Amino acid sequence: MAIPSNNNGSSFFFILMDLPGLEAAHCWTAIPVCSIYVLSVLGNITIMYIIKSVPSLHTPMYLFLSMLSMADLGLSASTLPSMAAVFLLGQRKVGAATCFTQLFFIHTFSVIESAVLLAMAFDRCVAIREPLRYATILTSKRIGAIGLAIMTRSAALHLPLAVLLGRLQFQPVNALSHSYCVHPDVLRLASSSTLVNSGFGLFVMLFTLGTDAILILLSYVLILKTVLSIASNAERLKAFNTCTSHVCAVLLFYTPLVSLSMIHRFGKKKLPALVYMLLSYLHFLIPPMLNPIVYSVKTKEIQVRILKMLHPKML
Repeated sequence: MAIPSNNNGSSFFFILMDLPGLEAAHCWTAIPVCSIYVLSVLGNITIMYIIKSVPSLHTPMYLFLSMLSMADLGLSASTLPSMAAVFLLGQRKVGAATCFTQLFFIHTFSVIESAVLLAMAFDRCVAIREPLRYATILTSKRIGAIGLAIMTRSAALHLPLAVLLGRLQFQPVNALSHSYCVHPDVLRLASSSTLVNSGFGLFVMLFTLGTDAILILLSYVLILKTVLSIASNAERLKAFNTCTSHVCAVLLFYTPLVSLSMIHRFGKKKLPALVYMLLSYLHFLIPPMLNPIVYSVKTKEIQVRILKMLHPKML
């Protein structure tokens, strides 16, 4: 991705932030960070492998789940380089082009994950409200088109964010608030007008994460309305159970995001910087690690395949 060269671009850089008070304890802070990345990679690759290798799982729900795993892998890969440099090597200096490129990928994969969660909500809505037409509505061709639209929307909207940052002026040394680059954190350090950047950034956030969250909520309102109209309690419970894993994934993704937004708007000056940083880590690091675990525990088909991989002679 080409970033326009800033007229002082060769003379400024960013300093990544370590955990406050733990700057000297790299060997200890690296352990949980590396563990999270290992679990994220192993879990998501396992989910993708199982879905790819089992023909009976080539259904809309599992195809969307494989998209979620790909988004999680992309998000993990986007944050890994700078976090590994900070926590493993103690290297906190990062160039402007590298920083802008990283924030492009972080925000792109984050919005891809949000859009996939919306697609999964639509999948559950169709499955519960239109079970007889489910296979004809969500065909493989349409699922592929949805995946392509998700990636195109995310990349097209976030490329200008990085490009516009390349036109701003910065101080020679700029201290970030995280161990990776994100748009609001970089933008606040600019020494020139950020009106266009802020306006476009707000538009992107509302058009992507905001719209996705509203549509996911609307989908579950429709699902709830349909489920409550079912006469049998057993059928109601069965319908609700098909949504449990997705609800957990939505909460894992949006709860830290909403908390970060509230703190950023109202309480950032009242809370320690460590709280703000940890919430950011929860948003970017925890969903890729926990999503495969949630779906493995709550989805019988995935659970059975994992057990068969671990104990092939017992099943």
